[in-house]
Amino acid sequence: MAAIIGGGSDGLLKSMDANRYATKKTIAQGMLDIALLTANASQLKYILQVGEKHEFYTLMLTLISISICLQVSAAVIALVLLTFFRNGECHQKFASALNQILLGCVLGAMFCDVVKMNFGLDPAIPAPPPPDHIPINIPA
Repeated sequence: MAAIIGGGSDGLLKSMDANRYATKKTIAQGMLDIALLTANASQLKYILQVGEKHEFYTLMLTLISISICLQVSAAVIALVLLTFFRNGECHQKFASALNQILLGCVLGAMFCDVVKMNFGLDPAIPAPPPPDHIPINIPA
């Protein structure tokens, strides 16, 4: 595969290294996965600090926990797949099954995260006052 890469005034054709591109893409994907896991850990900390005062405490705690478990499972499965191909062993059916399970874990975590975000975790938004709180205006 070749691509024109602007590298000076001569406009030479330089070949693009597909392996280098794939490696960079994999590293970037891994960083995004770590960022998502870190965000989930931060959200878990927040929801545990707020406690049952949060309107959707049980739902949020469940979704965050499931998402973290699925992300860790996906990472373990990816490492197993990586070791299979590094060792030169290629059991195609087993690797394909693991890849499908990995995809299911990622999609499940994504589903949990999408649902979780719709129930809000933004600490900048103040919680509404309890229903029994009635402001009293006393004339001066």
